[in-house]
Amino acid sequence: MSTAGASADPLAALGALPGVADSVESVRKAVDRVYGHRVMRRRSNAITSEAALRGARGSAALSGADWALEEVRRRTDFSGDDEARTVGAALRLTAEAGQLLSIWRQSPLRVLARLHLVAAADKADQVGRPRKEGEPVDEPLVGLPLPSATETHGRLDGLAGLIIAGGSAPALVTAAVVHGELLALRPFTSHNGLIARTAERIVLIGSGLDPKSVCAAEVGHAELGRDAYLEALGGYVSGTPEGVAAWIAHCGRAAELGARESMAVCEALQRGAA
Repeated sequence: MSTAGASADPLAALGALPGVADSVESVRKAVDRVYGHRVMRRRSNAITSEAALRGARGSAALSGADWALEEVRRRTDFSGDDEARTVGAALRLTAEAGQLLSIWRQSPLRVLARLHLVAAADKADQVGRPRKEGEPVDEPLVGLPLPSATETHGRLDGLAGLIIAGGSAPALVTAAVVHGELLALRPFTSHNGLIARTAERIVLIGSGLDPKSVCAAEVGHAELGRDAYLEALGGYVSGTPEGVAAWIAHCGRAAELGARESMAVCEALQRGAA
């Protein structure tokens, strides 16, 4: 977030980066199209449930468990191998996200700790708190240099301060920064990718952009592919204006694709085919 300089509202300052305003507007239009669909007036709960399932599937895919949607839908036991546990963690996080909205703006670090507890689903000493110096991080799909625990704690505090302070930044910008920071820092010993994408979802819901959680950005991130995801993340970590703007645009495109997916679900429900 160094591109924001000494601005009193650094997240809002990122909104002035080249191309970001266009991404913000494109996402708003895509989300508005979904909310304007006639099915949303009658069956919004069904769209929310389906978006949650598809979002969890997409997030798990980016963490190495790329299952078919129907396999995720039919499976009831996620206690088997590593892939099954990853899918189970993604589903639990998606279900938990909506329960934490009221806490997020007052205590985002408490929410992140809760998300790690939910994802890890055990009571090991490392669960539910940021990692300590020297503790390994199980996040093999993100090969960026790992910040020290001291730097991580400081940046987490800074991120929490920005969220609590609020500001005028568009929801997409805030969501992208939260997502990018958590992936760059990998503050927990495991499940950081799943947590980062869940936090992005929480911001998009809580900001009012997608209050019914029907436009799952995780779907779009998976559709764009892991290589593009990691390349865009590298731009964010670089801290250059171009890199940060490219990451925000990438997150915006993912949100648009998530909205498109829900539009398709609306159309299917309207035809009586879903």
